[in-house]
Formats: sequence, C-alpha cells, structure tokens
Amino acid sequence: MKKLFDYFQSQHFSEKESQRIADSFSKKTFKKGDFFVEEGKTCRYLGFVESGFLQYYILVEGEEKTTYATNSNNFVTSLVSYLKEIPARENIRAVADTVVWLIEKKQLQKLQREIAGFNDFYIGILECQICCIDESRLDAIMLSAHERYEKMLAKEPILIREIPLQYLASILGVTPRHLSRIRGKIR
Repeated sequence: MKKLFDYFQSQHFSEKESQRIADSFSKKTFKKGDFFVEEGKTCRYLGFVESGFLQYYILVEGEEKTTYATNSNNFVTSLVSYLKEIPARENIRAVADTVVWLIEKKQLQKLQREIAGFNDFYIGILECQICCIDESRLDAIMLSAHERYEKMLAKEPILIREIPLQYLASILGVTPRHLSRIRGKIR
C-alpha cells in the first residue's frame, strides 16, 4: 500500500487524505494471463497498477489486436464499460504477474464527495485518458509506423523496454518483423 499512498502524496493530497484514499482501494494480484476484464463483462473497477503490466486487446476475426498497454504507476480500466456500466468491448489481461489496487465506482464517488480536490484529480485522470485515446486515434491515421514508434519511445521509454515485441507491434499496427526493421533503423 506504500506505493499507492506515495502516489497520492505526490498528487498533493495531505498525509491524512492520502491514507484515506489508499484505504479505499483493495489489493489484487493477477497472474500472467489473468483477466482484469473480459469482453462482454462489465468492468466494475478502476485500478492503480503497483507492478507488472497489462495488455488491452480486441479480437478481430479470431486474431488479437493490442490497442494499449499499461504498466506500474498508471491507472487501468475499460473506460467506457466502467463509466457507462455496460459490457466491455475489449479484454484487459496481465502479461506478467501484476499487482493492482482496485476501487469500486461507489467508493470512488464517496471520495469525490468527501475529499476536497479528489473530484478534480479524478476529472484530470479522465481528461488525460480521453486525450490519449484521441491522440492515438489521430496518430494511427497521420503518422507512419516509424513515427509512431519514435513518439512512443520518447513518451513511454519504460513501457517500450518492458512490453513484448508482438504486443508493441500490434499497438503500432505492424508485424513484429516490420517493427524489428524500424528498431534497427533507430539504433
């Protein structure tokens, strides 16, 4: 819980507020291959990733298409499913053993009412996610795979080092072989 507490302290919550917020989360360990949420099931939690990482993917004609990946010190949820309380259209799966701190929507709403500044913090998380989704959608259309890789390398170097090649290639919309060529040109 220390990492979760420290995270909220870094977001300018007081020690007491940080403890109250952290106490509202429950710890869950996901083994490699475990699902955070499966397509067709409603996502009930917002999670803070303490360690490990998770893959967001959809199935297209039986083939996995990775849409996103997240690692430690980031939040995880199937955003539309969580917000609208409808079945998810995506899968989120642990790609390595992963520790996530979970909070239910009712608990989160209680924190929004009871802790000054938490509502603004939560809105900031949502705005960031919306901007990331919009940016990646436009990048997929406007940038080449090479440019998308360079941008990801600049913005998320730790994720680039940790994510398996096949998932990174899928996020970029290329084959693993093509990604290897892109990486070779950058080195």
